[in-house]
Amino acid sequence: MTPLQALQKYFGYSNFRHSQEAIIQRVLDKKDVMVLMPTGGGKSLCYQLPAVLLNGVTIVISPLIALMKDQVDSLNLSGIPAAFLNSSQSPEEQKDIAIQLKNNELRLLYIAPERLFGKDDRLMTFLRTLNIVQIAIDEAHCISQWGHDFRPEYLMLAGLKNEFPGVPVIALTATADKLTQKDILEKLNLHEPVVFISSFNRENITYRVHQKTKSFDQLLNFLSERKEDSGIIYCLSRKSTEALAEDLKDEGYAAEAYHAGLNHEIKARNQEAFLKDEVKIMVATIAFGMGINKSNVRFVVHVDLPKNIEGYYQETGRAGRDGLPSDTLLLYSPGDAIKLKSFAMVENNAEQSAIMLKKLDDMVNYCQLHACRRQYLMHYFDEPFPDNCGSCDFCLSEFVKFDGTLIAQKALSAVARLKERFGSAYVIDFLRGSKREKIWEEHKQLKTYGAGADISRADWMRYFRELIAMGYFKLSDDGYSALKLTTKSEAVLKGLEKVELIAAQTIEEKEQEEVSFDAGLMSLLRKQRQEIAIGENLPAYIILSDATLLEIATYLPQKMDELRLISGFGDVKLAKYGREFLAVINTYSKENGLVSKIDQKSKKRISKTKKPARTSDTFKATFTLYKEGKTVTEIAQERGLSPTTIEGHLSNFVQTGELDVSEIVAQEKIPAIKDAIESYGNDKLSPLKEILGDDYSYGEIKAVIAWMNYKQKAES
Repeated sequence: MTPLQALQKYFGYSNFRHSQEAIIQRVLDKKDVMVLMPTGGGKSLCYQLPAVLLNGVTIVISPLIALMKDQVDSLNLSGIPAAFLNSSQSPEEQKDIAIQLKNNELRLLYIAPERLFGKDDRLMTFLRTLNIVQIAIDEAHCISQWGHDFRPEYLMLAGLKNEFPGVPVIALTATADKLTQKDILEKLNLHEPVVFISSFNRENITYRVHQKTKSFDQLLNFLSERKEDSGIIYCLSRKSTEALAEDLKDEGYAAEAYHAGLNHEIKARNQEAFLKDEVKIMVATIAFGMGINKSNVRFVVHVDLPKNIEGYYQETGRAGRDGLPSDTLLLYSPGDAIKLKSFAMVENNAEQSAIMLKKLDDMVNYCQLHACRRQYLMHYFDEPFPDNCGSCDFCLSEFVKFDGTLIAQKALSAVARLKERFGSAYVIDFLRGSKREKIWEEHKQLKTYGAGADISRADWMRYFRELIAMGYFKLSDDGYSALKLTTKSEAVLKGLEKVELIAAQTIEEKEQEEVSFDAGLMSLLRKQRQEIAIGENLPAYIILSDATLLEIATYLPQKMDELRLISGFGDVKLAKYGREFLAVINTYSKENGLVSKIDQKSKKRISKTKKPARTSDTFKATFTLYKEGKTVTEIAQERGLSPTTIEGHLSNFVQTGELDVSEIVAQEKIPAIKDAIESYGNDKLSPLKEILGDDYSYGEIKAVIAWMNYKQKAES
């Protein structure tokens, strides 16, 4: 059986993603591999599929019991015999698993690292008697002290290559910077490993950061549009998780708390209820979630600041693992950063403390960013990315700007006169001429005192955030967040540099290519899935993912052969559940006069919400200015947007045929761009840009894609 045949048979997919095929072949060739792939990118398949093809046992090192059970249930349901060994099992259960292993009846065995090298060495002695064909180390960043989730027990894994010298080792992680990657490779003693780094971009996730004001009201506002969705809310402290879960229950939400301080029974019960959709919202500390494979998490909220980008990215990555549109929200307060600084300090280790503080600074910079958030995240993981993703709060916003030089000068002057010793709250009160006692008497005599009384406190806070984001101020690193002037400040104070501030911000509706689905059938399919899940005592998403149901409700397969073409329906699941789902589809289709659309199945993205096609007002405004004879640069300056955004707007009119592509792209450039698109596809712009080089812009590539789409539509 080939890897592709196994992929279809057991997992129900007709194509590999990212670098999965090359990684799997490397393992089959008995070579060591390290895999960096985003959460939801398909890491598990990289060792699960070789486990099917290799005649022996694959050992999977995993840090959490929840992950083990989740993956084992899913594998067994797909016809792949797997088991786990951990402290939750009785001696009889563990004995049964040992017998299955002896009889070569299992393909995968999940174990925690500390069990491998226990005091009595019994497990390792037993494993040496088996035909071990592969070792997979999940969450491999846990071995590095420079990683964001160091676990000392992982250090013992360095001995694996000595115990099983000829067995291929595959180390996997979703988040590791260059320092952590190097540390993983060194500590695991991998032999001539090939490192595979997939794109970190999770394009189905929308990123938002809001300034924290009344956090509970902000949270309720966010949740009000997501009442039927499953989500995770992360808090910093154990106490706040319990309090927030209770408050959400009072508001009618099915929510429970999860943190390391709860007893094992409560944690297990709450987690099981969440996995089975009996609880919609899990309010948790970062103790929850590593390895949780729940595919239908639609949102992740951080009500407190995460400690680092790696942790934040991994936690947000728990949303949308099924590939459907999902949302994240981070509520940011500068005070959170001050609180976290003490947590970042590592006792008697100045070097590691410095690294942890730098990671926290990077997290704060992300929150204060006045640019594309996705680009910042991609650059953090050393991946090139354009300056407009179209799906973060910055890129979804239209900004009306004004000349804020005078405001900036007042702010900078105030900080200078206050000798750079105070935070923004004090400086704002000083500028507004506050009569409160906290303003020092000597400060009330300064010329700048009261110079900003005409501007509201809220607006001043917004302007200070912008000035920090633009680099005109920096915060002191002594824990007090005093405002400091920077090298950029002097030019503004001397009137040599103009500063633009935001007068108003409007959020654009996110537009994306969509395929309509039948909501009535979707509801019936969910009910059918839930009935099966209850009967099997498994989470519903393990039976079939939301993405699979959505594909069924879109393409309405009427026969088993058509159902086989739906992603996620492998041979075992087709034999087990195919007829039950077909009965629902056939009955509904007959009642509603519907026929199969399976011949229309393509790679188009299916969206949860169906929206009418429209040309947004912001696109029209750009097009009007362009027709008046203004250049892209002039329009960008006038509208306070990036040239890339303006080019994106104009591409919309190339696709409708209202604008000729040659007006945006030089005629001689079009053939090369067209050739690259036809050779490599247009799913991602970054690879095309890399192939074409610096002489070609993202805007030009977008325009040619739009022109090709227009031509294809006109010819069909």
